[in-house]
Amino acid sequence: MARQKSVFACGACGGQSSKWVGRCPHCGAWNSLVEAASSHQPARFGGLAAPSAVQSLAEVEADEVPRLETGIGELDRVLGGGLVQGGVTLIGGDPGIGKSTLLLQALARLGRERPVLYVTGEESAAQVALRAKRLALDVGPVRLLAEIQVENILAVIAAESPQIVVIDSIQTVYSELLPSAPGSVAQVRECAAQLTRTAKSRGISVILVGHVTKEGALAGPRVLEHIVDTVLYFEGDASSSFRLVRAFKNRFGPINELGVFAMTDKGLRAVSNPSALFLSHHDAQVAGSCVMVTQEGTRPLLVEVQALVDPSHAPVPRRLSVGLEQNRLAMLLAVLHRHAGIACFDQDVFVNAVGGVRITEPAADLAVLLAIVSSLRDRALPTKLLAFGEVGLAGEIRPVQRGADRLREAAKLGFTHAIIPKPNQPRNDIPGLTVYPVGRLEEAVAYCRDAS
Repeated sequence: MARQKSVFACGACGGQSSKWVGRCPHCGAWNSLVEAASSHQPARFGGLAAPSAVQSLAEVEADEVPRLETGIGELDRVLGGGLVQGGVTLIGGDPGIGKSTLLLQALARLGRERPVLYVTGEESAAQVALRAKRLALDVGPVRLLAEIQVENILAVIAAESPQIVVIDSIQTVYSELLPSAPGSVAQVRECAAQLTRTAKSRGISVILVGHVTKEGALAGPRVLEHIVDTVLYFEGDASSSFRLVRAFKNRFGPINELGVFAMTDKGLRAVSNPSALFLSHHDAQVAGSCVMVTQEGTRPLLVEVQALVDPSHAPVPRRLSVGLEQNRLAMLLAVLHRHAGIACFDQDVFVNAVGGVRITEPAADLAVLLAIVSSLRDRALPTKLLAFGEVGLAGEIRPVQRGADRLREAAKLGFTHAIIPKPNQPRNDIPGLTVYPVGRLEEAVAYCRDAS
């Protein structure tokens, strides 16, 4: 195919220029020209969608979206029940974290019932086959293509008619319509758009693997995340064998769902009880530890929050938190001093969420403060106690969402006592769990002091 001429389009006014200039010659905007395919290509977007008539929203039939289960429970949970026909999923993560391994495992299971295609642009066909052999996967039905030109990929998709296609990765794919190198902003946007249009028109589930920057964000244009239907992120620590898959966007299901995997010599294995990962197993009760229940999408997870309070020998005491919001820790210490009379202005305070999990919701406030008080007084909290609740600046304990689900999950794992906000008190008793509803921070601190 002959290489097509490209132009530079202005993002402000839509004007075009044959070469890049710092200032748009049409509207005068600076640095607004972006490389794009030439508009002189006849009927490039023709036939993508037939004209549709305006209709009332009530007349539109909203049917349930059919799902293609991957056979990997944790992955299906994050996807909202499985892959969707015509849906485009983007999955990103650090190099070597397990993206290709997980997708190859999923295709090996899906290939038993439907045609699948794995397109590799970063590895050779022999390397992919070697990985499948190492994982002991039955990849006989999986069709493999080592190609990086999107036009050739689309031609193979038209010939093979697969139901599921994996592109590994989108940064290696390029289009002959643009002269720029693979991985550039224009190439990533153009190739993703062509693959998305093919997925929608043919009803194919397409999974794109994306690179990430050193900050952990998806590389390439932000429009890539807007084009796709679902965005998944792989998270994990190099020193740990556990991997977390989190959904940040999902047009067909809930967001902020969490899937937990363990990396083994046979690939990624789904973890059925992830709460056990985030709880330490002490021989005896220790000071500075408090268990809380965080909500990850529809799943409640028990996480141990640890605190270490130590006299400071520096002019400015240190405040460090791992897995929790840094700025919120300073605010909580001020509330603890003002409303509970416990000062830490001469103490170094370190807070950690066990297991490498990140807690972003304020429901961890009460557990953090109780762990800090326990460490400061060097007195362990009562056995099998958990706490959750948001702490306001006035010292009040504010309710959190889905409190009853959190308590039921705690009772399943053998916890017997819970300190919760008063508005979260369940209407019916939970067998085996004694609930202590509190309205103020000082009430929670006083209960822990008397109980211990």
